[in-house]
Amino acid sequence: MTVGILGKKLGMSQVFRDDGRVIPVTVIEAGPCNVLQIKTKAKDGYDAVQIGFGEKKEKNLNKPDMGKFKKINVTPKRFVREIKTAPEQKFELGQQVKVDIFSAGDAVDVVGTSIGKGFQGGMKRWHWKGGKKTHGSTSHRRPGSIGSSTTPGRVIRGHHMPGRMGGDIVTIQNLEVVKIDAENNILVVEGAVPGPTNSLLVIRKAKKLAKAKIPQLTITREKKEKVAPKAAPAKKEAKK
Repeated sequence: MTVGILGKKLGMSQVFRDDGRVIPVTVIEAGPCNVLQIKTKAKDGYDAVQIGFGEKKEKNLNKPDMGKFKKINVTPKRFVREIKTAPEQKFELGQQVKVDIFSAGDAVDVVGTSIGKGFQGGMKRWHWKGGKKTHGSTSHRRPGSIGSSTTPGRVIRGHHMPGRMGGDIVTIQNLEVVKIDAENNILVVEGAVPGPTNSLLVIRKAKKLAKAKIPQLTITREKKEKVAPKAAPAKKEAKK
């Protein structure tokens, strides 16, 4: 498994394919990241590296954390995450990981925090149909009954209710890498990724193989030659 990279969502745009199709894309500032720690055979039995992205002011760090960065001669990082690696891959402390670990056509998984929407009602949060909108109805958007009285005498776990919406860790799988700009650390992927603009992302090689695109079938029908209708048989003359 190839090491991933950390980045920042810059926004969305569109790209024209060679065949003239327009596809939506997300532009990401990916890296450069520094290797902060190397872990061999971690708790779960895999090799991993800890990488950091983005600058952070020294005044916002305590002395133990500041000492870790000074020890490997790296500026303080704002965003630090651990990413799995393959056993044959070798890394050094302070080594830079850049966007060129990917190439156009690769499939990647993008992990981010979805946009927080605050406290929302059930119709927005769970797409409820809603109550009747007739005269006298007072339950247009209300949750209604949430359980029976005697049996089971409680609210079933997982019942859809109003509450906090968004702000969850979301993973979008098998996004295609459309373009890479190694000089400006830009990664362009097809489709949308979770989170608002300037939110932090983890981009890594896809764990699952990207689904093969089904080619469009073209059905051709052979034209049948028109055959002249057969002439009607001549009527036999009646015997005199």
